Amino acid sequence: MQPVIYQQLNNRPDLKHFIRMNPEWYRKLTRNPDELKEMEKAAKVFYGKTIPQRMERLSDQMQMVTMLIQLAGAMKD
Repeated sequence: MQPVIYQQLNNRPDLKHFIRMNPEWYRKLTRNPDELKEMEKAAKVFYGKTIPQRMERLSDQMQMVTMLIQLAGAMKD
């Protein structure tokens, strides 16, 4: 692996963990270091940091809060 790629992985612990969990990316980066951006995109999906994933999590949390409010209202009566 090229020293630049290795240094970047050391600077970003999340990418380092991702590459350890998905060793196929280690092989891809060793053969073609230009795929670093693709690996970062795959890591975002892996960690749930894409905008659609965040929106879904926010929606789930809002539904939970709504249910808790309804439950509190029902227990009050």
